[in-house]
Amino acid sequence: MIHKIKALHDDGQGLSIRAIGQELGISRNTVRKYLRQEVAAIEAAQTHREREKKLDVHRDYIAYLLRAFPRLSSVKVARKLREKVGELDVSERSLRRYVKLMKTTIASRQRRYYEPVLDMVPGVQCQVDPGELREVEIGGERRTVYFVVFVLSYSRLTYVGVSFTPLDTTTFIRLHDEAFRDFGGLPEECVYDQTKMVVISEQFRELEVNQRFQEYATTAGFRIHACCGYDPESKGKVEAGVKYAKQDAFYGDTFRDEADLRGHVQQWLDEVANVRIHGTTGQQPRALFEAEEQAHLRPYLTPACVGREADGLAPRQVDKTGLIAWKSNKYSVPMAYQQGRVGAREQGATLQVHDLESGEVIATHELHLGKGRTLRNESHYRDHRQREADLEQAIAVCLGEALGEQLCARLRAAMPRHYKDQLAGARRVLEAEPELDLALIGDWVTRERLTAGMLKERLEATRQAKARGRDTDEAVPATGATPPDLSPYARLGRSSGQLEVTHGAA
Repeated sequence: MIHKIKALHDDGQGLSIRAIGQELGISRNTVRKYLRQEVAAIEAAQTHREREKKLDVHRDYIAYLLRAFPRLSSVKVARKLREKVGELDVSERSLRRYVKLMKTTIASRQRRYYEPVLDMVPGVQCQVDPGELREVEIGGERRTVYFVVFVLSYSRLTYVGVSFTPLDTTTFIRLHDEAFRDFGGLPEECVYDQTKMVVISEQFRELEVNQRFQEYATTAGFRIHACCGYDPESKGKVEAGVKYAKQDAFYGDTFRDEADLRGHVQQWLDEVANVRIHGTTGQQPRALFEAEEQAHLRPYLTPACVGREADGLAPRQVDKTGLIAWKSNKYSVPMAYQQGRVGAREQGATLQVHDLESGEVIATHELHLGKGRTLRNESHYRDHRQREADLEQAIAVCLGEALGEQLCARLRAAMPRHYKDQLAGARRVLEAEPELDLALIGDWVTRERLTAGMLKERLEATRQAKARGRDTDEAVPATGATPPDLSPYARLGRSSGQLEVTHGAA
């Protein structure tokens, strides 16, 4: 700029100060300033500009702040500086640039320890990471595209699996199957962040792995390696791959339909992503894979569970109450599958639930269009009425029809909420008794209250009385009998003189 001003002015032989200002888009005062100075002095000042900065007098304090707090923002640096020295004769922009420049020259505390990875072993590791991109135009409608990126760590060969619904464990497994079949083999381990589709929880690096995904990984034959929480840099190859897929494969394109998008992604993988010269390896991922890595991959066969999912059976976890979730509603299955896994599929207006091993239909429900409803098939649960009927019949066998009905009626009247338990207890008591006195039991059932526990106590008392040779009527006093006269004992325990007790005739 200074040389241009000097050349245009040409020692007064060229353009005027006003014309130079208009030509270069600067003020006339700036033109006059540089015309008055010698070129050598201007160059010296430009060469050593940092010596003239107003904030240099506070450089030591700013350096102290940045060494102690490396992530301190320029705004907070300015606030702390003003608290220390008062108002500053510099603009906020100048302060930001000064702090930014100092951050590049001052050694701060290291936030993370890095070591270079000198080499990778072919066929060992695949890094996996899910992603999503919103506002993708498909068939004239803006939708969210969900995808999973798979990158072989040695060759950087990439596969992108696409889903148009939010990712769940079933979809995640299906996309793994697509990727391994595209690679033509299986690596020894796959690296993930702590997504719930793989890791349920972690403590002290002890992982609780998603059971469904672990079953797939074990069957397929690869290890699960989960990164530390909130540490995406430990799988940086695929992190970069997710950004690359978003920006280069999806962003800026429109698609006729879902099939068109899938075809576009495959074409992008074949003609762009896997044939470019990779910035780290310096080779094409496809060429490096075929030359050095493909032979080291293990053979891969699609597990049977993935095949069933491909047939339209969506696995579902059965809870402890024998229910599965399907589209915001819950449906019952036989209690034999309690806390197990089943497969579900819509068939017209019905929901069919299948045994995952045999494929047999174990339950059928009409689909409900609302939300939050629970649809139960009573045959999937215990029939309490049938159980009660069986117990009543067993009691009738012990006592006879008439007396059995009377006892059951007494038990129901005594404890209606626990009638089934009372029946079960009475049955055990009656079946355990070696000899039943039906007349005596018939007398008991006419009393005001009778429970299974009282029946047990009375039978035991009767049995013990017979063993001692006593009359059973004396052993088990009737509830409605006239109580003995206890009036002569009314003064027992009193301290008023001599106690005299007179007994009546026996």
